Amino acid sequence: MTGESSRDGTPTDESVVIEETETAPSEAVGRWFAAYFGFEERGTDLRTEIVAGVTTFLTMSYIIVVNPALLAGVPGGKPGIVMAGHPPAEVRQMLAVTTILAAAVAIFVMAFYANRPFAQAPGLGLNAFFAFTVVGTLGISWQTGLAAVVTEGVLFMALTAIGARKHVVELFPPPVKFSVGTGIGLFLAIVGLQEMRVVVADPESLVTLGSIASDPVALLSVFGLFLTLALYAKRVTGAIIIGILTTTLVGMVVTLAGVLEPGVVAAEFVRNGGFDLGRMGGVQYDITPLFGAFIAGFEDVNGLVFSLVIFTFFFVDFFDTAGALTGVSQAAGFLDEDGNLPEIEKPLMADAVGTTVGGVLGTSTVTTYVDSATGVKEGGRTGMTALVVGVLFLAALAVVPLVAAIPLYASHIALVIVALLMLQNVADIEWNDLTHAVPAGMTILIMPLTFSIAYGIAAGIISYPVVKVAQGEWRDVKTGQWLLAAAFVVYFGVRTSGLMGIVG
Repeated sequence: MTGESSRDGTPTDESVVIEETETAPSEAVGRWFAAYFGFEERGTDLRTEIVAGVTTFLTMSYIIVVNPALLAGVPGGKPGIVMAGHPPAEVRQMLAVTTILAAAVAIFVMAFYANRPFAQAPGLGLNAFFAFTVVGTLGISWQTGLAAVVTEGVLFMALTAIGARKHVVELFPPPVKFSVGTGIGLFLAIVGLQEMRVVVADPESLVTLGSIASDPVALLSVFGLFLTLALYAKRVTGAIIIGILTTTLVGMVVTLAGVLEPGVVAAEFVRNGGFDLGRMGGVQYDITPLFGAFIAGFEDVNGLVFSLVIFTFFFVDFFDTAGALTGVSQAAGFLDEDGNLPEIEKPLMADAVGTTVGGVLGTSTVTTYVDSATGVKEGGRTGMTALVVGVLFLAALAVVPLVAAIPLYASHIALVIVALLMLQNVADIEWNDLTHAVPAGMTILIMPLTFSIAYGIAAGIISYPVVKVAQGEWRDVKTGQWLLAAAFVVYFGVRTSGLMGIVG
């Protein structure tokens, strides 16, 4: 009989065989993961890796909502991806799908090829650059923007494959490298605060404080912002996504209660007393209008402007990724005695593949997320952590229809939170050295004031050799840095003179 035992309580041979048969499949899977990812060598186990993966996903899952909100345009309003026949809500759902798929591809490459606990997704800052600078300021079509993303991704893969990373790093002035993050942070803060109506346009001072106490959107935005800040300060896992969802739910509640009219702080389909799903529109999983759109973007390209866009994508992506990899690797104990990450080309390749695939699918540049540090702190040490994150991203496809229900003011809370965190990068700038302070300051100031990440980087690169020469340190300026500065001077001369046939 099954499960019989001898008189001394020892299981019979039959029961032992049955128990081994029942547990063998799960044990075999666990042993395969342990052997493939090297749990023993990294001092970890399957349970720890799974917990770490879940933690990382919850921390960075806000990008599924925020990336579509940034990239999708509004006709006659916000710049970004606009498609005839598809309302903004549908475009945002398409972009949510491409965001998930691009992130999953990069993460799976990271898991199985690089075997590191790092997670990737379209980067904040790069998506803002795509929508507001490439499409908005430069007047380039979103298809051409995607063409630049794909080109940058292929270039990134090629340079990574031949080991040229070190030479690329050495080409850019150190103060510009250290200041880009802060400049992007200020840029994101302005974008977020404007959408939240905390900061509004003013004819005399350009910007001013919004009517927070009398504007329901601003009032709810401030509530959501401080709630999220409090959760983040308490180190609550998933603080940003919790803050976004809570703010959205509060907006729905006050709308359903009849306190505010539909469309004020909640989507139009949230009506008094219930949900009018007919107003929500169809669920959009079909990404055909986005997939391969980059091909049309190569037609009628302005070479100079296109090169600038590719350069900026490459620059920001390269150093954002390198910084995230170094920071998370330091927390994980991966760095060698010289402070370098061994075989860094492998995680860099995961980013490059993700960027290329993302551009083909229809989203902006993919980069490594510093949020991966949360999983590392939970003990994640191998690609198994990344694998769990990738699987959870794919599982999130089920909630894509809900993306249209999250208002922009709620999703943009994430931008302000991330902006605050990015300001800490100024600590790495040598402010007592004018050859660092001037280029860094120009980079940081010009980005938000011109609403262009590219212009900020260019200002820093141009000013670097100028102050170096003025300080008598002209020998420190590399030939490549002179060439970059000269190229940007020519570009600005052409662009501001009105000779360039694009919308300014």
